[in-house]
Amino acid sequence: MATVSNGSLAIAPDTAATAGSTPCLNSLSPEAHVGGTLDPPYYKNSAKSYGQEGKGKWYVPPRHHIGLMEDCEGFMPELPEIANLARQMTKQLKGKRITGLDLTQPKCLNMPVKKFRRIVGKTVQETSAHGKWLFSELRPDDNLLLNLGMGGDLLYHKNDTTLPKKYQLRLTFSDKTRLTTTFSWFGYIHLASEKELPKHKMTSKLGISPIDDEFTVEKFASLLSGRRGAIKSFLLDQENAAGIGNVYAQDILFKARLHPLRAINTLTESDIKALHRSTREVLNQSIRLGGLKYERDLHGRFGKYGPEHFLVAYKPDKPCPACKTTIVKIKTGSTTSYICPKCQKLR
Repeated sequence: MATVSNGSLAIAPDTAATAGSTPCLNSLSPEAHVGGTLDPPYYKNSAKSYGQEGKGKWYVPPRHHIGLMEDCEGFMPELPEIANLARQMTKQLKGKRITGLDLTQPKCLNMPVKKFRRIVGKTVQETSAHGKWLFSELRPDDNLLLNLGMGGDLLYHKNDTTLPKKYQLRLTFSDKTRLTTTFSWFGYIHLASEKELPKHKMTSKLGISPIDDEFTVEKFASLLSGRRGAIKSFLLDQENAAGIGNVYAQDILFKARLHPLRAINTLTESDIKALHRSTREVLNQSIRLGGLKYERDLHGRFGKYGPEHFLVAYKPDKPCPACKTTIVKIKTGSTTSYICPKCQKLR
């Protein structure tokens, strides 16, 4: 484990989470959080029922206990969750100076640990979201880029006595608050100067954000022009429109009454307008509700966007909300899709 405190660097034995492990916030006291506490029913009197020992412990159940999606392909924050984290990070971290670095998994970095230590002494400015990445501007002349990958969490807190033992990054600020990052796999912790940022391999080719003002119908139509593949594949390609994943793609396509395998070159002008509208509606609804119910915000609280808001997503054998036809689960390339065969006919 590499530890930096007040600018000094020490190398200790690696205690990183191993690939495939799923860190979770097993015991959290409400006073440990800055800016809020966890909401019921996720913590109240749940320690015993989930096998946690110790009276009075506050507990956040692992995602698979929440029972939202039995066959969800994986847990990866998508644009609404990242957008909410960015907003909260700006509110809580802007103006704070980084005084300590605790790093347990150097493989997540884009540079050697000794170079990464330059983050100590930097001051956090605005944080923005682009696709599934968080961009925190640091002064002077740096940017912290975070991708939470699968099963990831980002927690802002006052102390670390009840936090996960396995984590990848923990930053300490001048006011003694901390930011802790955990993820299971596919997560990244990168630094890039202003000069390096446009050439950053994993983010430089990201497409437009579908919640930005620049994402107009005309812009969307231009991106689709000349394409011949399936519309769902287009939506999931981060170089086209960054931030849409398989969870949100389901209802985006349903609201536009489009089959996931519909060829792009068969879309009409009205189809494109409907898809543009449904994309923004679905994503913005989730943002307003704090993101998905199995994803946590900066204070450890779960979002409120869940199955009760889904239209066809992850609802096989349920009636279509529009025509009552039975929703079916189909394979679309490497992903699973949920559709109404009547409302979303393949043309």
